[in-house]
Amino acid sequence: MYSLQAVIVTESARDELLDSIQGARLVALGQHLSLLPLTEVLVDAGVPAFGEFWTAPAGFDRLLAECSRRGAVAYVEAEYFGGTGTQSVQVWDGGETVLGPLHSAEDDSGGSPISQALRWLGVVKGDHFDEFDAVGLGRHRYTGDWVLT
Repeated sequence: MYSLQAVIVTESARDELLDSIQGARLVALGQHLSLLPLTEVLVDAGVPAFGEFWTAPAGFDRLLAECSRRGAVAYVEAEYFGGTGTQSVQVWDGGETVLGPLHSAEDDSGGSPISQALRWLGVVKGDHFDEFDAVGLGRHRYTGDWVLT
């Protein structure tokens, strides 16, 4: 099982995100990106998710759009069990949605939705399998585990 619900933010938008979300704790990913795990502490369980996302609270998309005025920001979700699953992403830059929302499994033409989002954020896959692998998103199986790193 693999489960991820997080914001991935560029270096230029990092401070804006930290100022906007009380209690936010970022984890360095490399390639000038940081990850904000969306844990229960940051989610109001009584509020429906925005769009078709599972866990992001209502209005979170507006906050991320605002943070993106200083640099690109992505919201990502992934759920896998037994080798099958789904990914969902949306990317904002300059206060506007620039990618997505995408909700799908692997897409042969452009790669997975998360890899497409990471590419928009400037990730170079290099010798890695894909952008997801290049920043080490497979290091932890559950969103909450990122907080412990």
